[in-house]
Amino acid sequence: MAGTREPIWARPERGARGPQPEHSRASIAAAAVVLADSGGLGAVTMRSVASALGTSAGSLYRYLGSREDLLDLMVDAAIGELPRGDPPAGDWLEDFIAVARELLVLYQRHPWLPETIRPGTSFGPRTMDFFERCLVVLKPVPDSTTRKLEAIGMTVGVVAQFAASTGAPVPPEMLFVAVTPEAHPTLHAALLVTSPPPPEPDLFGKTLRILLTGLLRQVS
Repeated sequence: MAGTREPIWARPERGARGPQPEHSRASIAAAAVVLADSGGLGAVTMRSVASALGTSAGSLYRYLGSREDLLDLMVDAAIGELPRGDPPAGDWLEDFIAVARELLVLYQRHPWLPETIRPGTSFGPRTMDFFERCLVVLKPVPDSTTRKLEAIGMTVGVVAQFAASTGAPVPPEMLFVAVTPEAHPTLHAALLVTSPPPPEPDLFGKTLRILLTGLLRQVS
């Protein structure tokens, strides 16, 4: 199809002929990840990555076709930091939540990662390892592969939201400063009689248990 970008994973890392390359996809991705960790995704350009590697931006095009290729390499390099994990213990729900917790730690370590996973992202081998592991954990669930993949995708979205909300909670008076009894009488009355609930000790786990048990068919 015209305009479709050939995934970087479909192309050989280096040609069969020519001199030994100075860099590799792994070293390029590692340099880009360091830049993103320190300055956000906006700090990652072909020029900045080339500078970190001590080369010119033009030379990177021997390895990459575009910045999109670079972003795909970064995603796969970061996902590759996930632990391979222990074999499933037998409780698919708790095993899957454990995988999600590992992903949450990764997203907190690399805050730029969720926004890098975008429409058109071409997932690489390390990301495929992650999906493989998720499906192995969900193997006891008597539901379709399509539904399981949907559950994985929704879980990744929940993880991204929790990673983005890490930090001190916003005081209720700041959240509801725009509420007035004239414009929002029902909400205003509810806030007057409702005391803030105590913090949920494991809101992340609770959210995923509700999501996954509601979405996936249970083992009978």
